[in-house]
Amino acid sequence: MKIKFDIEATPQELRTFFGLPDVEPLQQEMMNIIRKNMSAGMEGFDPTALLKPWLPSHLQSVDFIQKAFWQGFQNTADMITPKSEHK
Repeated sequence: MKIKFDIEATPQELRTFFGLPDVEPLQQEMMNIIRKNMSAGMEGFDPTALLKPWLPSHLQSVDFIQKAFWQGFQNTADMITPKSEHK
């Protein structure tokens, strides 16, 4: 024998039905704290400082990284552009 129930209810209604606590105020408070900490962490954020530990010493200079990227872009553009279009 099979019995099937289809119940339409919101998550809040189900939590109340099963007697679970309303944790929405706690979730909102935690999200506010996380937002505040993330905003504070963005002040003075330096992405190069984040990458330095993983880069070899000769790549740790921002100037070198920028030149390497631009050279890579130029090399790719040269490979894509037919030689007749070079000026």
